[in-house]
Amino acid sequence: MTMETDRSLAASQDLGLAQKPPMNKYALCCALLASMTSVLLGYDIGVMSGAIIFIQEDLKLTDVEIEILAGILSVYSLVGSFAAGRTSDVIGRRYTIVVAGVFFLAGSLFMGFAASYTLLMMGRFIAGIGVGFGLMIAPCYTAELAPSSSRGLLTSLSEVFINVGILLGYVSNLAFSGLPLDLGWRIMLGIGVIPSLFIIFGVLAMPESPRWLVLQGRIKDAKKVLGKTSESEEEAASRLADIKSAVGIPEDCDDDVVSVPKHQSNGSGVFKELLFKPTPSVRHIVIAVIGINFFQQSIGIDAVVLYSPRIFAKAGITSSGKQLLCTVGVGIMKTLFILVATFTLDRIGRRPLLLSTIFAMFLSLFCLGTGLTVVDQVGDTATWAIGLSVVAVLAYVASFSVGMGPILWVYCSEILPLRLRAQGTGIGVAVNRLFSGTVSMTFLSLSKALTIGGAFYLFAGISVVAWLFVFFLLPETRGRNLEDTERLFGDLSWKKKEKQLASAKASI
Repeated sequence: MTMETDRSLAASQDLGLAQKPPMNKYALCCALLASMTSVLLGYDIGVMSGAIIFIQEDLKLTDVEIEILAGILSVYSLVGSFAAGRTSDVIGRRYTIVVAGVFFLAGSLFMGFAASYTLLMMGRFIAGIGVGFGLMIAPCYTAELAPSSSRGLLTSLSEVFINVGILLGYVSNLAFSGLPLDLGWRIMLGIGVIPSLFIIFGVLAMPESPRWLVLQGRIKDAKKVLGKTSESEEEAASRLADIKSAVGIPEDCDDDVVSVPKHQSNGSGVFKELLFKPTPSVRHIVIAVIGINFFQQSIGIDAVVLYSPRIFAKAGITSSGKQLLCTVGVGIMKTLFILVATFTLDRIGRRPLLLSTIFAMFLSLFCLGTGLTVVDQVGDTATWAIGLSVVAVLAYVASFSVGMGPILWVYCSEILPLRLRAQGTGIGVAVNRLFSGTVSMTFLSLSKALTIGGAFYLFAGISVVAWLFVFFLLPETRGRNLEDTERLFGDLSWKKKEKQLASAKASI
């Protein structure tokens, strides 16, 4: 451990744990624009929850066809998430955002004009590629742009916009539900072109990621971006020195453009380093990335959000209008509580929020399973069980929005080393979308096999395993420079490493 590295670590800890500097407005604006790509996924989830009611009636589809239609976008997004890592290493983070917007725009138009189930599935495929690109690139770009003091807040904006998109989708369901059957759902899906256009043109106002610029050897351009996104010249110089060190550029090299090895600049050989011959620290990081993405989806969030009208119907709310109105309430609750996360991530830390909210999700899922089981057995005469089910759904989405929802994107973008970040994030997103699609496409069948209450008892059991995973494997990353977090990984003695790094800081 060098003295220079210790000073960098101490500075990053001071930023995160001591007096917090004011928010950099330029970095905030860039993060807002980048995070708008997450609206695409959120809108699709939200609008599809209500649209499938009308699609099923109009196209005479079975429950199996409906659950495949609803969940297949997540599987299709695997294509985008796998391609996005290498694409963003080659053409840059900024233009990868444009790619995401273009694909989702084309997919929305295709779905809006679809005349059959087959054409609708083709539109889902095109839109899914866009969602995969967007989910991977938004947190990656924001984490690389943001100073460490506000990285948690800015990176969590991706989840904020997912929730905004879900709420917009729910509102769209309610707004267009009164139109003729064959027109309403097509408009619900087709107006997804509007956020896509905002994203495509919003990129024009955004700079490139300074870390990607350094990977291309464009030191002068990186300095300009860091100067705008840092609070002082000293902070910008410190961030640039850390990035150059991570890339292998000598700290005293001040040329405007330098030569960087090809394998560094274009991301070649990354999968070998990530999956086939990882160092102990990289192996630990990959396990953390895959694990947290797996658990975020396997505890059933997409089942609750996507099928909330059916859940409320099972809970005894029979009117379709009231079901959609309750669903809008879910969207409002998710959106409000995600704001809690954005303002506490950099104050409380990642681990405390994860552990407390996963426990809260376990309680909510257990109560939801109990309420639905009682209603299923005795009918809607058990008004207390109906109330318990509704409250449990709201508590569950609120807990998710404070913890697993936003922290996933923040944490994964923080712990991956610079050269591995884009493609490593892509692997995480692929796992996330794979299990999102699995849950979405099997929930109706699962609820028939286990009963709907039994399905939520299963999700509650998985949440217990998720809590143990976080407790034993995930170290705290609050306030640390992105170039420092890798040092916390490698074995299960990360708590000891934290104390050693704190001692090193105190001795400076």
